Amino acid sequence: MTLLYHIPVIRIGSYQNIELRLPQQTVAQSLNQLFGFNLSLNFVHTQKMRVSQLYKDTYEGILSKIGSGKLIHADETKVSIGGKGAYVWVFTNLEEVIYYYTETREGDFLQKLLRKFHGVLVSDFYAAYDSMDCPQQKCLIHLMRDLNDDLLKQPFNEELKELVRKFVMLLKPMIETIDRFGLKAHFLRRHKVFVERFYKELSKRNYRSEIASYYKKRFEKNRDKLFTFLDYDGIPWNNNNAEHAIKAFATLRKVIGGVSTEKGIREYLILLSICETCKYKGVSFLDFLRSGEKDIDDFFGKRPECQKGRLPVSCQQTELSRALVLE
Repeated sequence: MTLLYHIPVIRIGSYQNIELRLPQQTVAQSLNQLFGFNLSLNFVHTQKMRVSQLYKDTYEGILSKIGSGKLIHADETKVSIGGKGAYVWVFTNLEEVIYYYTETREGDFLQKLLRKFHGVLVSDFYAAYDSMDCPQQKCLIHLMRDLNDDLLKQPFNEELKELVRKFVMLLKPMIETIDRFGLKAHFLRRHKVFVERFYKELSKRNYRSEIASYYKKRFEKNRDKLFTFLDYDGIPWNNNNAEHAIKAFATLRKVIGGVSTEKGIREYLILLSICETCKYKGVSFLDFLRSGEKDIDDFFGKRPECQKGRLPVSCQQTELSRALVLE
């Protein structure tokens, strides 16, 4: 059989491998049973490589759109390549997702990769993101989780308890405003006066406990990155979207195991980026592969039944109650 004959089957195999998270051996068995082929594991592996090359320009196009947008959520996770540790980074807005491989967790590549980005970067507190010359919003859910963890370890620390309570009292009205009006700066800016009051009171406190002093310094160090969302439309106060995208890779990582090569993982990331972008746009990954299109937006425009922006998670409102120990 010629390769051309196999193209529809190859794309079905990519769908099974990437979206259904089936191991390549299982994909080969499935295609053999469904179509009466005698495909080997090596054949499926080779076709994954060819399909990833086929959509490399699609991947680059997604990256370009993210890098020239107004919002990026960023996160990273470890991956094993031939027994050695490496990292996969995710960059996503509300419609596109890109996964990017690096050998280390160093963030030097960020400046080059996102050189055209002048929007707001939402991330956790990993220092590598601080090198980006753009407005930043640190994930307040991460901060609250850290506060909660330390408060549970030191339940009788009255200084820490007071600091957490004041932060909760500052944050809750903001989330109530988001519940009512959405992420609109016109309504959120009214809370800036309370942020100033919070920091003014914090500056006057001299905590005796080490942990309370640590959080005072952390609040002060990140002062210009904790409440950026008050000044911009559509900027979340947490990093849920990146965390959700990282989970998609984590699921695929279990299928890949630690046997993939650097080249192989990059191929996986091209296809996973396209798969997750399709999901964010409300487009079927399988239909996109079968269509022969290379641009997801062009494909989307030809399918009026698609509903754009169907994000799996962007729950600004409900997450607060899960994160807070103190009410």
